[in-house]
Amino acid sequence: MSVPYLQDLTLRLALGATQLDPSQREHHANWLREQQREDGGFAGREGNSDPYYTAFALRALWILDAIDPPLGRRAAEFLRQRLREKESIIDLISLIFAAAICELSVGEVAIADDDHQWRTNVANLLSSLRTDDGGFAKTPEGRAGSTYQTFLSVLCHQLIEIPPPDIEGIESFLKSQQHAEGGYLEIRAAKRAGVNPTAAAIGTLKALDRLDPAEHTQTADFLAEMQSDEGGLTANTRIPFADLLSSFTGLLTLCDLEATELVNVDSIARYALSMQSPTGGFVGFTLDQTADVEYSFYGVATVALCQLIK
Repeated sequence: MSVPYLQDLTLRLALGATQLDPSQREHHANWLREQQREDGGFAGREGNSDPYYTAFALRALWILDAIDPPLGRRAAEFLRQRLREKESIIDLISLIFAAAICELSVGEVAIADDDHQWRTNVANLLSSLRTDDGGFAKTPEGRAGSTYQTFLSVLCHQLIEIPPPDIEGIESFLKSQQHAEGGYLEIRAAKRAGVNPTAAAIGTLKALDRLDPAEHTQTADFLAEMQSDEGGLTANTRIPFADLLSSFTGLLTLCDLEATELVNVDSIARYALSMQSPTGGFVGFTLDQTADVEYSFYGVATVALCQLIK
């Protein structure tokens, strides 16, 4: 059985991170460790701990080989507590992947392998999100598929080891989301393609083992056009500045399309490093002032990916 998409990606990034300067790795690892809350979870810039930010923090720490047993134990306990709550699909996939990291890194089990009922409940929730166009909606009431939600739902199916039904329908949906300029739309009513829905579409095809880079040369060209004078990638043609999320997802997609030669990887690396906060962690874009665990993942992941490419 092939390695699930998210685990494969994290292992690739961890390999790239081994080539970073050790002091740089430790600087960001220390900052991330300090963000763990008393309940074992991690939070955004405001609010309580939640699975979404906990997964980003653990992914960044795993890439940096910086999860020790006490940290992993506390994080697993937080995740076990959240198993009892009704989560959104984004929090669900975050919870499942964060649990996998705790188990793979330090052997802490948050979701027991024999908890078949919980996995069945997740599969039933995913089924309720399926739409007539072949994609997945953000809520059971949604009538049209979302490219990003479809990506998340496919990854969630992988992590619970229950294959998504009607893969051909998912492929058909993604094809319907492709814009004439090569990128992909988030929803069918959108007027322009974006870097992140494009990354979600290509990521979905890769996760389903249905990606042929030769069929997506126009998509690679679209992504390459998003590189800005700052060095990073912008989210779409209407946004004038780059951001770490788009820079990472765009570069990763170019990797999967075997087309990284279309962009200046050194400039992307310099842009990502310029987003470092002096006290540790990363901010999301030039005008941002506050580091958080989500953008810190994208920052660490981007510089690691650049090292891997080079």
